[in-house]
Amino acid sequence: VQLQASGGGLVQAGGSLRLSCTDSRRTSSNNGMGWFRQATGKEREFVAAISWNGGHTYYADSVKGRFTISRDRAKNTMYLQMSSLKPEDTAVYYCATSRRAVAGTGADGYNYWGQGTLVTVSS
Repeated sequence: VQLQASGGGLVQAGGSLRLSCTDSRRTSSNNGMGWFRQATGKEREFVAAISWNGGHTYYADSVKGRFTISRDRAKNTMYLQMSSLKPEDTAVYYCATSRRAVAGTGADGYNYWGQGTLVTVSS
């Protein structure tokens, strides 16, 4: 396993969680990375992305202002700080490594995926 996502759990609406994604093979340091999520019965959707050096970040409109993506290249780890969580944020969250230095919003632009971590937000 190259990417290991963790930090999911059950939280009440309005609460916060921080997801982590560790690259055990240390191959993503020069690549963009991103978070996607998939709710039950829905397609996987883009959440946030970050460029190889953290200089550029992108967010889905649905999470903008509530989620913050970051990365620590020395630790080979990417984070997703989620605040003001809503029940509609409930999903399995996946981290992924982009094929390029600047990550995009399309899933086909990513070639390595973690196993996912479940986030459940109760109302």
